Formats: sequence, C-alpha cells, structure tokens
Amino acid sequence: MSSPLTDATNALSTSALHDLTPRQRKESVLASLPSAGSMLAQAESHGMSPSQADLVEPIQRINEVLRQYGVEFELNDTSRVITRIVDRESGDVLRQIPAEEVLAIAERLDELRGNLISLKA
Repeated sequence: MSSPLTDATNALSTSALHDLTPRQRKESVLASLPSAGSMLAQAESHGMSPSQADLVEPIQRINEVLRQYGVEFELNDTSRVITRIVDRESGDVLRQIPAEEVLAIAERLDELRGNLISLKA
C-alpha cells in the first residue's frame, strides 16, 4: 500500500538524496508531498472518503503503540476522532480534544441544522 510519504521519497532518486545533507533531504521530501488536506479533499470529491469501519483498525493499532505514553484515540458515532491524554497510573483523563462540551454543542448544532435560518420571508 502506498502513502504520500512513500511516493514522495520514491519520486526522488536515491543518488540525489544521498548527496544532500539530512536537512536538505527532509526539505526536498517535504516539498514533494501534497499540501495538507488535498488528498482528503480529492478522495471526498471522488466519493472515496474512508468510512468509519475503515478507520477502526488503524485507530486500534495507533492506540496499541501510544497507550504506553498516555495517549488514546477514539472514533465517536459521528466519525469524529477524539484524542485523550490519560494519566497512566490512575487512568484519569487529563485532557480531551475536542472537549465534551464541544462535542455536545456539535451534536446540538447537527440537530438544529436547517432550523437556524429560514429561507422563507
């Protein structure tokens, strides 16, 4: 399976990368990467955006690696990724992004969609 980073690295010739300093190598690889969000926008425009089921396994693998550092990811019902910083000893959530309050507001806004602005005079 290819990724933008693999594609960018392979696009540059190995000999060209070998002659550069580590900083120059990094900058040349970064310069050949697509801009942030462009691949997601392109996938969405072609109807290829990942479903919630497609994201479950990668999130589980990420959690296995990062759990030892007190970082957890969760995919909620609306396919929003929730990031938590957890105290490893007590298990208490130290920080959550987005916060519970923000998630509640987003849920209410989804319910009110279409009711905020009336197009009829």
